[in-house]
Amino acid sequence: MNPKTAPNKLLQGALLILLGEALLAVMGAIIKHLSLDLPTEVIVFYRNLFGLLLLLPIVFNSGFSSLKTQKFHLHLLRAGVGLTAMYGFFYVLGNMPLAEAFLVKLTTPFFMPIIAAIWLGESIRRKNVAAIALGFIGVIFILRPGTDAFTPIALIGIGAAFLAGSAKVTIRLMGSTESSVTIVFYFGVISSILATIPLLWSWQVPLAHNWPWIVLMGLAGTLGQLALTRAYRIANPGQIGPYVYSSVVYGAALGWFIWGESLLISTIIGSALIILAGILNLSRPKKAN
Repeated sequence: MNPKTAPNKLLQGALLILLGEALLAVMGAIIKHLSLDLPTEVIVFYRNLFGLLLLLPIVFNSGFSSLKTQKFHLHLLRAGVGLTAMYGFFYVLGNMPLAEAFLVKLTTPFFMPIIAAIWLGESIRRKNVAAIALGFIGVIFILRPGTDAFTPIALIGIGAAFLAGSAKVTIRLMGSTESSVTIVFYFGVISSILATIPLLWSWQVPLAHNWPWIVLMGLAGTLGQLALTRAYRIANPGQIGPYVYSSVVYGAALGWFIWGESLLISTIIGSALIILAGILNLSRPKKAN
């Protein structure tokens, strides 16, 4: 099946994005907590390792025949690009307020429709363009570039967002032959192997109280990734991409509840614009008679 003719279940994809982002928000809060004791390289390694271990029961249930792949080269590309993005995001989570760190991640959908158009030949509707533009204005309100409130660390997050967008479009390219379990499994295996390399210069043994959080991080991350992978397999990335904007709500709520992080009026305005962009993007295209 060609990516151009792959199923495009917009509503189901949007709901899976909302669920996946909620789980990843929980993972992000755990990463921020663990960053007090552990370096980013160690956290990334355990995120991938425990995520892979927690995925094994799902693989057993699905059968090892589900791991057969026709596109290993795309799994390798997706893992390399996705892992690099993960390092960037984890660093941002550990060095910025949680709400702002999640907001930086919101630049990912801006890259996805462009990448999907160039790589997969998928069209970008005018309504998608309007939603992306509105979301971009919202992020400007939130990040406040050119002011004292802007932090250069956010640029690392934007670079990671571009890589994450590329990885998610790669999922769409694999969706016609690879299952969600297959895609997530190979990402876990390849990423776990690659993530051992930085441990040569940054290894640190986690403390006893870190282990429950590490396991929970792997569980939330794996389930969230499965939900997002399924979403990008069944729906056009350019259309459902803006639903990752829901992470602003989750991140702001967790940041306020756990660390007492407050929201500026500019953040509230930006968040409203981003949510409006997501709603605008939900409507289905009209079918030609």
